[in-house]
Amino acid sequence: MKGMRAILRRELREKLFSKSFIMMTLFIPLFIIGIMALQTYIMTFEDDENVVLIIASESAQLLQELKKEFAEEEYIKSGYYLLRYEHLSGISMEGSLENHKKDLSKETVTGYFYLPEKSMKDKSITYYSLNPNNRTLFSRVKDQINKVLLDLYFSDKQLSEEELAFAKKAVDIKGMRIGLDESVKEESYGNSVAAFLITFLLYMSLIMNGTNMMKSVLEEKSNRIVEVLLSSIRPIDMMAGKILGTALTGIIQMAVWLSPMMIIIGTNWFTLPSNFELQLDPMMLVYFLFNFFIALVTFLALYAAVGAMFDNDQDAQNGMWPVMMLIMIPFFIALGMQGNPGNELARIASMLPFASFIVMPARASVIDVPTWQFILSNLVGVGTLLLMFPLSAKIYRTGILMTGKKPTWGEIVKWLKYKN
Repeated sequence: MKGMRAILRRELREKLFSKSFIMMTLFIPLFIIGIMALQTYIMTFEDDENVVLIIASESAQLLQELKKEFAEEEYIKSGYYLLRYEHLSGISMEGSLENHKKDLSKETVTGYFYLPEKSMKDKSITYYSLNPNNRTLFSRVKDQINKVLLDLYFSDKQLSEEELAFAKKAVDIKGMRIGLDESVKEESYGNSVAAFLITFLLYMSLIMNGTNMMKSVLEEKSNRIVEVLLSSIRPIDMMAGKILGTALTGIIQMAVWLSPMMIIIGTNWFTLPSNFELQLDPMMLVYFLFNFFIALVTFLALYAAVGAMFDNDQDAQNGMWPVMMLIMIPFFIALGMQGNPGNELARIASMLPFASFIVMPARASVIDVPTWQFILSNLVGVGTLLLMFPLSAKIYRTGILMTGKKPTWGEIVKWLKYKN
């Protein structure tokens, strides 16, 4: 234990006060904010300036009403969109389209909408373009077209303006969460954002700290420093000290990253919109840190074992892919469940070895998880640590002093059978 404490102090001193630790602790939140801002920008980016649309129909009345409706839109007034209306009188739609195909192919005309007279009864219209799946364009024009079709359809039905306004109104669904204690709360998207951030931070930290651990072990092995250290300390104590030092550093870093959430939940310093309220119990953040510590120690042990197996960085990079997949697959499951946190895959994955470390925190952030599932997930996580740590220690003990030959998987299996 004395030797392990010495290694632990060394690791904490080197990592906590290093420039890279301080820079990464500050850089990762900024990186996440930048990624989210970029994603938001990409999702909202509308590269549809100077759009020219032709709206054709056999109905002069329909075209007239569309012209009046679109004239009120700001993107029409500003010239952002240019609409040309074509009354198909004495010419078929096919003939009209034929006249415009050359312009459509050269994109001097963006698209051609055809609204047959029957569209006033069945709302069936056709759009011709080089890009017929332009959702940005559709989102701009579909509401106005729908409004005109509704007005014309109900024009002879003797409905009041209030009844017609009700018919046009979209359904507004408000989500209310029923808790396991039968409490009722209005759902907000703040928890979904928190789940995404926690998942992303877990993923980044496990990959980053694990890779650094592997490189550290590999460097000590290549420089023969480990031979000097092992002359006065047992391999398992050395490995445990390195892992605990890195894990404690990671916990401090994660606490810094989660501190804004802690401040928002625990104080009244910030006033958030009602639909962005963070509905997380403060103890949930304590659970996140505990779960992260167990996950970090487990994966650091695996990365340390990978570093001890090989003599060079290239072989180690190839050898760590199985460990990375144990992080990446749960990460994608956690991201994929955002649309439906109660899906069966997320529920099962949140109680499986390795996957529970990432999926359960994300799942618990957005829905109330039954107590038995929560306890089982934590037991599985602790059990995974208790199983993987001694196995990794056996690989580390044997591999750290072996040089000159890349081990086969059969040899590694033999290492696991060696007695302490």
